[in-house]
Amino acid sequence: MGKKRKHQNHFVDSANAKKKTRPNPGPAPGGGPSRAKGKGAGAADGAKKKEQKQYHQNQQPVIPFKPEDAILLIGEGDLSFAASLAAHHGCRNLTATVLEKNEKELLEKYPHASENIAKITGAAVPSKPTKPAKDDEEDDGDASEPEEDEEPTPAPADGDDEDEEEKYKPTLPNNNKILYNIDARTMKPFTKRTTTHNHHGNSTTTKHGVFKRIIFNFPHVGGKSTDRNRQVRYNQELLVAFFNSALPSLAPGGTVIVTLFEGDPYTLWNVKDLGRHAGFQALESFRFHSKAYPGYRHARTLGVVRDKRSGEASGAAWKGEERPARTYLFMRKGEAPEPLSVQKKKKRRGGEESSSDEEEEEEEEEEEEEEEEEEEEEEEEEEESEVELYDDWR
Repeated sequence: MGKKRKHQNHFVDSANAKKKTRPNPGPAPGGGPSRAKGKGAGAADGAKKKEQKQYHQNQQPVIPFKPEDAILLIGEGDLSFAASLAAHHGCRNLTATVLEKNEKELLEKYPHASENIAKITGAAVPSKPTKPAKDDEEDDGDASEPEEDEEPTPAPADGDDEDEEEKYKPTLPNNNKILYNIDARTMKPFTKRTTTHNHHGNSTTTKHGVFKRIIFNFPHVGGKSTDRNRQVRYNQELLVAFFNSALPSLAPGGTVIVTLFEGDPYTLWNVKDLGRHAGFQALESFRFHSKAYPGYRHARTLGVVRDKRSGEASGAAWKGEERPARTYLFMRKGEAPEPLSVQKKKKRRGGEESSSDEEEEEEEEEEEEEEEEEEEEEEEEEEESEVELYDDWR
């Protein structure tokens, strides 16, 4: 087993790939030379995309939370992401929410979720059912022995796994919990009251949110409509309602984290604009690396795919966690740091009032270049991602 890569725990935009040069072969007389040149351009473009994909895969994952943070997870599906945070990232202050009314309904939709529940709550992982003893056989007490004792798990190939587990070994009491029947659009605020006293003996009570991070991975309403525009609008309505309901539950200085697949139709949702209209400011975005969350599996909105004849879970599961995705960070307006371009303007106007017209023109040119670079990066991201219709997997 190879050595594990350390994860970054600070917020860094990892979308700074090299700029893509688009070959322009131009017209050529006759069919042969132009066609040959076109093939060469296509091969070069394909190699460039492959190189960029490898570049993003080699980047260190950005982990947008700390183990001690109070984290609210919305729409957790089969709870595999929450289980990974608890088991591999040492998170002990998780509140994972699901839309299903109770545990029974959740397990009917995602039968394997029982193991994830055990990891989150710290309970023993349920073992596989053993064959019942026959009536004429006596119980010698061996049936109560856990299955792991009979076939011990082999040790890791090297010490990396042990070091990783030791690193995230829980030192705090487990306060993780699972809440059922929580709708992202209408959830009640999670708040607490704080009373402060001044030197005059007067007290002031304020109410604020309790969660440092509120995470909603891959929000989707499901296949409500076959009409593309309506489906986009339904998902936009879901996100707007989520932003509005999450705002009062967010602690001062906290962040809301939304992860979406890259490419069409998700880029049409305009998640940054939706957050801004709800009172948030987009801070940054970066690639979502599913491998940074061992055990995480992307769960379909409609549950496990089952065979039409037998009704059993299909073994040919679609691995959505392997599809390119992007994470967006939001903070309340007024709490978010000012963009670098705004800081430069204030510095020029406040500290150096005698700046020349040439300096102001240089600033404007720098801002225009930054905007052009951002637009080019977004175009590259759209070209890199595979365009898949959501109806194929929802």
